[in-house]
Amino acid sequence: MVPALRYLVGACGRAREGFAGGFLGACGSASGRPRPLCGGGRSASTSSFDIVIVGGGIVGLASARALILRHPSLSIGVLEKEKDLAVHQTGHNSGVIHSGIYYKPESLKAKLCVQGAALLYEYCQQKGISYKQCGKLIVAVEQEEIPRLQALYERGLQNGIQGLRLIQQEDIKKKEPYCRGLMAIDCPHTGIVDYRQVALSFAQDFQEAGGSVLTNFEVKDIEMAKESPSRSIDGMQYPIVIKNTKGEEIRCQYVVTCAGLYSDRISELSGCTPDPRIVPFRGDYLLLKPEKCYLVKGNIYPVPDSRFPFLGVHFTPRMDGSIWLGPNAVLAFKREGYRPFDFSATDVMDIIINSGLIKLASQNFSYGVTEMYKACFLGATVKYLQKFIPEITLWQQPMKVSDNDIDCFLWHCFAFTCSFK
Repeated sequence: MVPALRYLVGACGRAREGFAGGFLGACGSASGRPRPLCGGGRSASTSSFDIVIVGGGIVGLASARALILRHPSLSIGVLEKEKDLAVHQTGHNSGVIHSGIYYKPESLKAKLCVQGAALLYEYCQQKGISYKQCGKLIVAVEQEEIPRLQALYERGLQNGIQGLRLIQQEDIKKKEPYCRGLMAIDCPHTGIVDYRQVALSFAQDFQEAGGSVLTNFEVKDIEMAKESPSRSIDGMQYPIVIKNTKGEEIRCQYVVTCAGLYSDRISELSGCTPDPRIVPFRGDYLLLKPEKCYLVKGNIYPVPDSRFPFLGVHFTPRMDGSIWLGPNAVLAFKREGYRPFDFSATDVMDIIINSGLIKLASQNFSYGVTEMYKACFLGATVKYLQKFIPEITLWQQPMKVSDNDIDCFLWHCFAFTCSFK
């Protein structure tokens, strides 16, 4: 079994020699030619690092940045299968900086979300990354939702979220003039940001600190070396061999896997358990026409139903000034399938055989049917949105046109993890 991250002790030195095919060194270029890192390198038949992070999304890049800032003497590399960084889940989300109100008090999720939001605002300030602390209203539109809203408010207070208020109809109007509701939670510390921009800033910090990024490197296998590479003076100092789909390889002492939608498969390659399995769901968003964006000032969310694993359709402002309405949640037939007809036989078989989908579907059958209906019939989604902002009509929504049109129907994908057996 390959250790996901063994205890860091006694490892030192800088990254070795560059690797053809997209190696980005601290002072190198993306020319594709092997090039040693600044600060000295030495020849080797393979690239070798003390630590390798698999996955160039925001989690992998944040992990790489944190490691190299805490352990600057280590050589650390990031492997990314695409030619660019942060192009999948990091670049396919609503961009909301959540406050942490939804999570169970004292849970790790709650603590990380509350602390992470504060750290993210601080980081964006330091780096000059644009963000908007536009706030969020969680709105009850039915009388039966009010007890759940009040319970959520108490949970937010227990999680230490600052500035929370329970507000009535008149205050809802002050915050969101076109929004209707009986009662709402005002969460002023919720914001929005372009997470891909944040991730690329993490990558820049990482490389400036001496880290290396290897793109176009799709990991195919992770194994323990049986012998030292030929002509290598490293011996067995770097016992882990990571191979890509082109037959190229690098060696390292420790591996950290942050592979997003493929995290279960990469975990299994590393010798660890693949559970929880990934079940991919696609989220469909509507884009409000630009001349109607005045209807929404900040994030507007429904009261979540704890019986279901999603937050529901909501109104989300974006950094470019657009307003997204959604998402729904429908089963995707490809892990990185951002369009409704994207299909992968491998992914579909994996869903059927390994993911516990039948149990997941049986527990959420009515919700799933509703989501499929809303995905097929645009009017059903608009009718739901009108509970919050009655001025939104089907006429004001964009047509389902080509992906190059600015007022298109947007297809995005996120993942729901499932550990049912």
